[in-house]
Parts: sequence; C-alpha cells; structure tokens
Amino acid sequence: MNTSKKTFVVVDYGMGNLKSVVNAFKFLGESAKISNKRKDIEKADAIIIPGVGAFGEAMNNLQKLDLVKILNKKVLKDKVPMLGICLGMQLIAQDSEEGGFNKGFGWIDGHVRKIKVYNNTRLPHVGWNDISILKKKPLFNNISKDCNFYFVHSYYVDCDESIVSAETKYDVKITAAIQKENMFATQFHPEKSQENGLRVLKGFINFVQNYKYA
Repeated sequence: MNTSKKTFVVVDYGMGNLKSVVNAFKFLGESAKISNKRKDIEKADAIIIPGVGAFGEAMNNLQKLDLVKILNKKVLKDKVPMLGICLGMQLIAQDSEEGGFNKGFGWIDGHVRKIKVYNNTRLPHVGWNDISILKKKPLFNNISKDCNFYFVHSYYVDCDESIVSAETKYDVKITAAIQKENMFATQFHPEKSQENGLRVLKGFINFVQNYKYA
C-alpha cells in the first residue's frame, strides 16, 4: 500500500461552507487545503469540489477565477481523483436547467434537472434520507445497506445508470452518488452525515492513498 502523504485541495469558488469539509478530513487524520489558486490545484493529488447554491453562479465564479482549464487538465488529462459534493456533483454534468440553460464541466454524460415532486412534497429536499447502494467500492465499502445521509437540493443529476453508485427516492428516483474512473460525487453532504458520511470520505481517502497515478 502507498502510504505517502497525499495533498487534498478543496476548491474555493465562493459557494458553500468549505470548513466543514476540511474539518471532516481533519477528523479522519488528513489535512485538506482550501484554495482557489491554480498553483495549489496543479500540485493536488486529489481534488474536492463542494458547494451549495445556484449552478449558473458557480460556473461564473469558476470562470472568473480562471479555474476551469486547470480543473479540466487535472481531472481529465492527469486523471487525479476528484470528489464532488452536492453542487459540486452537479457541476461535473454537461449542463443544468436551473435558472435557464447553463453549461457545466461536462466530465460525465448527464444533465441537471429539477426534482419533480407530487402530493405537496416540499422543495428543496432538505434533511435525512435513506439511500440504496448499487456499488459498494470504494465509497460505500464500510457502510451497511440500511443507511441515510443528509441532503439539501432541488435539482439532481440525470445520467446513465452505469455510473450511478447510489440512489435515493424523494417522490421520484434521484441519483445520490456517481463514480466514473477517477471521478466520484455525492448529492448528499458526507461532511454533515455523521458516521456514515465520515465513512464515505474515508473510502475516498483510501482510494486516493492506493491510487496509481498516470
């Protein structure tokens, strides 16, 4: 096993509370650096893209910070492990219908759509919800089938089932987590999901520690 210390960078593009993600990594014995500097991202062994808020504003912020090109390089060319959280999961899709049409990174073949609710079900979807795990490794390797996680969202990633690693139901079936090669993402907030959330983050950390870089 490769036990050398890895550099985790949490991308700061002005959306969401990043400190809770860093604190979760710290609790697990890993330091994660918050940064919006290209030089830090270039040196990263793993990238975390968290976020809460509007899709269009997030992409505009990333463009203004000139981070799109370096993130494309790190994730698509260098194949560095990446974890997207909540809005960070949605940003890696091709586009979003939130607030009109907005283009995303396009790292996966998927589209961000508004959750269709019925029977006066509330939006946004806020709170704890059970998930169904479709792929145990690496994120859900140490999590039982009966588990729940904390969600805050009104939109979800509509994508091919082949990359879905977990799903949930909120009137309709919703993609809860995805994985494709070096890319992982969760619609829920692992940093707010207590013990199960920490286990998901630990699964990502373990993946990074054992990852064979190109």
